[in-house]
Amino acid sequence: MTQTQMLLELEQVVEENLNRHLTVAKDWFPHEYVPWSDGRNFDGPLNGDPWSPEDSKMSDVARSALIVNLLTEDNLPSYHHEIAILFGRDAAWGDWVHRWTAEEGRHGIAIRDYLLTSRAVDPVQLEQLRMQHMSTGYESAHSEDLVRSLAYVSFQELATRVSHRNTGKITDDPVADQLLARVAADENLHMIFYRNLLKGALELSPNATMRAITDVVTTFQMPGTDIAGFQRKAVEMAIAGVYDLRQHRDEVVAPVLRFWNVFEIEGLDAEGEQARTELSDFMDELDRQAQRFEEKRDKLQARLAARAG
Repeated sequence: MTQTQMLLELEQVVEENLNRHLTVAKDWFPHEYVPWSDGRNFDGPLNGDPWSPEDSKMSDVARSALIVNLLTEDNLPSYHHEIAILFGRDAAWGDWVHRWTAEEGRHGIAIRDYLLTSRAVDPVQLEQLRMQHMSTGYESAHSEDLVRSLAYVSFQELATRVSHRNTGKITDDPVADQLLARVAADENLHMIFYRNLLKGALELSPNATMRAITDVVTTFQMPGTDIAGFQRKAVEMAIAGVYDLRQHRDEVVAPVLRFWNVFEIEGLDAEGEQARTELSDFMDELDRQAQRFEEKRDKLQARLAARAG
């Protein structure tokens, strides 16, 4: 099935799920989640107070996680460009592109306003990182393939939900926790939309879609991997329980695969079965990797606890 045919065949699925999304999505307003009364002017033209590390009440890892999450949201123009080209801007596909973009736009607005008002981060460093990250742009490895893109965003939206939700928990700030829970709720609805579309593709073209799922799972990377210092920040976040291999496997990849019933589908041809076998083997390996990481993390935390004691 060609990509154009797939777009046309999925049009009804898109329309049904867009209508569902509009029914269940709740309007919310970024300004309601920002502690404006805590804010004060920074140094510069307004002659306020320069930022200092003592201004922030957050741990280093919570701050890093919030910066990574925000910078990932900041590349929305690149994400919009990709899906507008791939999905088109007509009919239900186009309606979804614009709706999704509008909803995602709230995330960056709200998180940045919170961070600056609460003085949780260095505003100069944050802006420099934003300029650097956005100047690089973003291009998905699956940007030219409809089915692979649908598979990727199904996992990516859920991964983002997990990251936002767990970041809120480690901030030790009820305001941040509430804000990031609200953002995570949006990401969950976006995941459901894409997950349902991919299920439609799996019914239309099971063998090619199985290959797409396998290729995406085995090469998965979050869109923020090119953020300056990402690898170090990612390790810190994993150790703190924001997002690690176990969460990736058990809370992101596995639930979506179960929804699609990928290991129960019958009637696959040889290529489809090969893709499914590779997927199963990879999930087993991911489980082993997650276990090794957990063991290393437990030993590290035990050493740190011993030193503190």
